[in-house]
Amino acid sequence: MDQQTRAYGRGLLAVLAWSTVASVFKLTLRELTPVGMLFYASVTSAVTLLLVLAFQRRLGELTRLSRRDVAYFGGLGFLNPFLYYLILFRAYQLLPGQEAQALNYTWAIALALLSIPLLKQKIRPVSLVALLISFAGVWVISTRGNVFSADFAQPLGVSLALGSSIIWALFWIGNVRDPRDEVLKLCLCFISGALLVSLYALVTGADLHANWAGVGGSVYAGLFEMGLTFVIWLSALRLSRTTAQVGNLIFLSPFGSLVLLHFIVGEEIFRSSIVGLVLIVAGIVLQRRTERPATSPAPPGE
Repeated sequence: MDQQTRAYGRGLLAVLAWSTVASVFKLTLRELTPVGMLFYASVTSAVTLLLVLAFQRRLGELTRLSRRDVAYFGGLGFLNPFLYYLILFRAYQLLPGQEAQALNYTWAIALALLSIPLLKQKIRPVSLVALLISFAGVWVISTRGNVFSADFAQPLGVSLALGSSIIWALFWIGNVRDPRDEVLKLCLCFISGALLVSLYALVTGADLHANWAGVGGSVYAGLFEMGLTFVIWLSALRLSRTTAQVGNLIFLSPFGSLVLLHFIVGEEIFRSSIVGLVLIVAGIVLQRRTERPATSPAPPGE
């Protein structure tokens, strides 16, 4: 098996794992509050990434952090996983999984727009067309196909799902400014995120009591959405001749999520979800072909 084949294999494995998380979110949030799910998932992810660093014999790097580093990653950890997942999980509570994951997929749009003022990137006219195509998809999903009406089916859920994509984009822009290894940075973010959600639960008196189904779903999310899958994805990108060859596989993930939401969660898939998702992805693909991205982020939780 040559190196590029292994890259595709690992990329597809990561995409398959990410395709399952929308269903896991919906099922687990029947058993736990967003705070409870994030607590167990973030702790799982932090421990997993610490084990990865231990396997790579790199735990010593954690002891060489300055106070400035700790503050910096504390801030990033506040954005992701703490704030990002609290908002995203609440969106999943309010919306059908198919809508929450599709609207959250607008992270690429948010990243392109925020890169203009924050990373001083220029945007071409064709990229504006791409963004309008994606926004048309957002409108189709938000109105559930009633495109000539501004009557959103669930305005709070829509706002939260779209807001989570902005938080992810801000997190990634902050993340790309630090040159350290991605696994190390993600581990630091999840350690700080786990501490933050623990403090938040303590201050607010959030109920962390959970049955096995709730804990199991949260651990699954911590492993296969937030932690281990990210390491596999990075490995695929490193093995690939170009990042685009593997990176484009990620566009399979939201469509795989729709299939699993139907058969596992039992959601009836709306025609508006399919049309809107196609428009969102088409706009993202067009934008990526016309702009040289500042970074090649992994997808957020869907």
